[in-house]
Amino acid sequence: MAEERKAARVTIRGRVQGVSFRVWTSREAAALGLTGWVRNEPDGSVAALIAGRPAAVTEMLERFREGPPNAAVADVASEFVVAEDVPPGFHITG
Repeated sequence: MAEERKAARVTIRGRVQGVSFRVWTSREAAALGLTGWVRNEPDGSVAALIAGRPAAVTEMLERFREGPPNAAVADVASEFVVAEDVPPGFHITG
């Protein structure tokens, strides 16, 4: 039986660009065993797609609310998506 996987598309708003948010996300996701990607958006937000064990996805969503030390997270919006659409590994894409 395959291990259960959960996936979420996330948008993080606030002071989240120029504060190493993408690198921090990549490290945190790897530590939790998550796959997916993270990127800066033109509107100043950061977008991410994360997938893995349900508890790890939930934990990463909580970590997004804090962010790295120099970030000031104002909002984290997420929606659950199909986990099979998430590529292997974790990538900073933009």
